[in-house]
Formats: sequence, C-alpha cells, structure tokens
Amino acid sequence: MNGKQPSHHGHGRTAYHFQPAKNWMNAQPARPDVRHGQALLAWGHSVSGDLVNWAFLSTALDPTSPFDADGCWSGSATVLPDGRPVILYTGRDSNTVQVQNVAFPRDPSDPLLREWHKPSCNPVIPQPADVTGNNFRDPTTAWLGRDGLWRFAVAAEVPALECPDLFPVAERGTAEGLDASANGPGVRHVLKLSKMADEDYYVVGWYDDAADTFVPAEEERCGDVRNWRRIDHGHVFGAKSFFDAGKKRRVLWAWVDEKDGHSDDVAKGWAGIQAFPRALWLDTDGKQLVQWPVEEIETLRRKQVTLLGAEVGSGGLHEIAGIETLQADVEVAFEIPNLEEAEQLDPKWLQDPRKLCAEKGASSVQGGAGPFGLIAMASHDLQWRSWQIRTRAT
Repeated sequence: MNGKQPSHHGHGRTAYHFQPAKNWMNAQPARPDVRHGQALLAWGHSVSGDLVNWAFLSTALDPTSPFDADGCWSGSATVLPDGRPVILYTGRDSNTVQVQNVAFPRDPSDPLLREWHKPSCNPVIPQPADVTGNNFRDPTTAWLGRDGLWRFAVAAEVPALECPDLFPVAERGTAEGLDASANGPGVRHVLKLSKMADEDYYVVGWYDDAADTFVPAEEERCGDVRNWRRIDHGHVFGAKSFFDAGKKRRVLWAWVDEKDGHSDDVAKGWAGIQAFPRALWLDTDGKQLVQWPVEEIETLRRKQVTLLGAEVGSGGLHEIAGIETLQADVEVAFEIPNLEEAEQLDPKWLQDPRKLCAEKGASSVQGGAGPFGLIAMASHDLQWRSWQIRTRAT
C-alpha cells in the first residue's frame, strides 16, 4: 500500500499511490476508503502517520442494518469540538432507497478507532419526498453554524452530480488550511461537485451562514457547473478534502479509476487507486485553487538522476539516461527563449479542454513554440510508449 513494500501483484502495481491489497475501490481514505465485497459496499479502514505508508486494519462499516442493508456508500468524517470523530455516510436501505446515516467510534480512546457503532436512530435523514431514491447521497464534512446547529451538504435530485465538498479557505494566498466551521472576515469557501464519471468542478465564493446560501465570487460562474473551474483532468473523480489539524493544511484526495477493462482488473486483482494527497490553498487572486503534492511524498524518493542544461531543438528528443525503474517522480523545468510565434490563448478553449486536446493535441499539431514535454515508458526505438506528457506553448 506504499512505495516501501514489495509488490506481489506484478509490475503494474503502483508504489506511490494508496490502493487496497485487492478488490475494487472508488472512494477516498479521507472518508475513509470504500471497498467492494460480496457485491455490497463497505468502508475499509486503513491508518497512516504520514499519508504515504498505510496499514489496513479491517472494515469500519459493513452493510448489516436495515438502513444500509444494500450498501454503505460514500460519506465524510467530522471531528466534534471534544475531539471525537463521527462518520456521516449514505446507506442504501433494504428497499434500495438512499438515506443518510451516522456512526460513532465504539471506543473513542482507541487511537486506531477500530470499531464503529451505528445507533438505532438511523437514518438521521430519510429520503425527502421530492427527491428520487437514487439521487440522494454523499454527505460532506459537517460544519457548526453560529446558531450552534450542525450542517452538511448532500447531493440531491440532480442526475450525474454527486460527491459534493464545501470547505473554507483563507484569503491573501496563504497555504494554511482552515477547519470546516471557519467563517467570517478573511475567509472564502469552495464548493466542489463531481459530474458524470470523471469530471470534478469547483467554484470559489462565500458561504452566508445566516441565510445558509453559497454565493460565487465570479458572477459568470453561477448556474451551469460546466462554467466552473476543473479541479482535475483525466480519469480522476470524486475528489474529497479534509483539514489536517496537525499541519494546518487542507488535503485533497481523488479516485483514479484507471480505465482498465474488466478482464485486466480480474488479472491484476485490484481496480482503482488514489491520486497523490495534495495540499490545497487559495491563489492570491481569490478566485482559483492552488494544489501541490504533500511534502511527505518526497520520502519515497531514492536514487536521484539529474539532467541540466540540455537543449532540445524543434522536433528533437533527448533521452534521460539512468532511470531504470517502472516508477519515477519527475520534476521538469523548461525555458523557452522565444514566445513570439506561440499561439494566443483563446478563452473558449477553457470550456472544453478535452475537445481542445483532441483537435489541437501536441502529438498531431505543431505549434509556434512546441510541442514540448515528457515521453514516459518508451521503447528504445520509440515505437512503443505507454504515456506521453506533452504541451504546446500558448
């Protein structure tokens, strides 16, 4: 489950990313991880002291009650003022209706919180009358309002929109994270939603505590979620953040579904991994997020290979010798001496980056200053390559 453990599942198993020992996973350790077992969803339970090295304990929540008999679905953890954690999660009940449930640690003094109790008061929020049975799920971390009442957000009724997240960020571009209940001067909020199977969008604004409403900072970002900014690109979905109180930072997890076929998943023995945990903070413009892998990831680095001052002409390639591994952490810095011939950025391109890549991708279109980038895992004759990371200057 980390880069220091030997792989027993073949060369394709990751070393830098969190993943279970086997089976299917599609949610985040921050809520915690959801595993597939016996055709029902349960919550797996893994622990870590550094977000890099993980130990699997057991399942934390299993579908054993009428209110979650058909699966313990996604949810979030909330830390109460007295330090006790509580889990809010979606259960699909014995009638296949989605309801919201709560669970508490059976022994709060247990540092690993190995056993969880689901009280008989569940479901704490039954399905509303105006919401269909399969569109009411994924509660966020709860926050405490000025009136002393707890609140959380749930995706409801809008098809294809799920996995919400609502969290505060500090203004002025500081990287320091905030507890979920933080509000007031110097604080903005981020609303994030997942759309379809691999699209995560967010918008920055303010949460009005008195009116219980969210107001975007940019009027043009109102309405259609497709006008919001993307928090990720690629086959990444269901991003979820949490506040790391120990290091005063907000950390983001996201599910990478890998897009392998069913037969490949069976052969591998697993399906789905987690992207790097990333620290999140607000840019100085107050409108978009900045993210970077948590510093603990660097503890997995071993042999260092350095290439300085290489000049690559138009259409040229330069091999980086000395990397003899299937997994590497690469930092690349390009200096482009002349951008006069680079294409001007068309704002319309930002609406559909996937379409842009299909029509003006670096692999097929030569730009005025590019393409340039990194080709990874290629054969010596370049006839075979598993991935290429390339871009064209604009």
